[in-house]
Amino acid sequence: MFPIRDENPQITVPLVTFALIVLNVAAWLLLQGLGSEPALTRSVCQLGLIPGDLLGTIDRAAVPPDFPCVIDGQANWLTMLTSMFMHGGWMHIVGNMWFLWIFGGNVEDSMGHTRFAIFYVLCGLAAGTAQVFANTASPIPMVGASGAIGGVMGAYVVLYPRVNVHLLLFLGFYITTFAVPAFWMLGYWILVQFVSGLTSIGAQGGGVAFWAHVGGFAAGAALVLVFKNESLLARHPYRGWNQKRHATPAWHKARSDWRRRR
Repeated sequence: MFPIRDENPQITVPLVTFALIVLNVAAWLLLQGLGSEPALTRSVCQLGLIPGDLLGTIDRAAVPPDFPCVIDGQANWLTMLTSMFMHGGWMHIVGNMWFLWIFGGNVEDSMGHTRFAIFYVLCGLAAGTAQVFANTASPIPMVGASGAIGGVMGAYVVLYPRVNVHLLLFLGFYITTFAVPAFWMLGYWILVQFVSGLTSIGAQGGGVAFWAHVGGFAAGAALVLVFKNESLLARHPYRGWNQKRHATPAWHKARSDWRRRR
């Protein structure tokens, strides 16, 4: 199942959401060589978040001799931030940016641009922290925007739980779409991340940073209560559990008036 759109009308122009996508794509192009070597490995090793290197807790005897990253205990704490803009492959960045585009704009609607930018970074830092403490000795670099985007999704389900999200479903050669409320789709997503995180405890090697997803989602669900702007959110017809089936003509007029005043 893959989300393709939601039924949530946009009020403001999602400037920060768009800027974050541009920054991620620019990093993929300029720092990661569009996934080509040696730029990809160099960027992941130098700008990715390596828990054991950051904390100085790696068992060096367990690091294979052909391991591409230098583990010297001198990791910069800025990798907590830079790792949020690195990716491991084309599917990784395309999937992340698609989720950010679908869910980011309406969360930005609820906060305003500046608050949303701060919120996004804090969710990413929370996601990185969760992954670090899930495996403090790991030498595997963590990269990707999915932890911060998990925070956006956590905020979305708190703000707009009953908005319909349309999903693409593959059943062999048969492809169809169907719509479910956001709390079903995002609730299923975070449950999968949590269960997968439990089963990954003690596993060696790379893989999906499930605990970063869980940490980011939890942070977003909590921080949105502080960062939301009630005056902006009040203009939204689909907020909370009182979703209307369709946006009314009065709401469309109010949105147009609000945009003209901006």
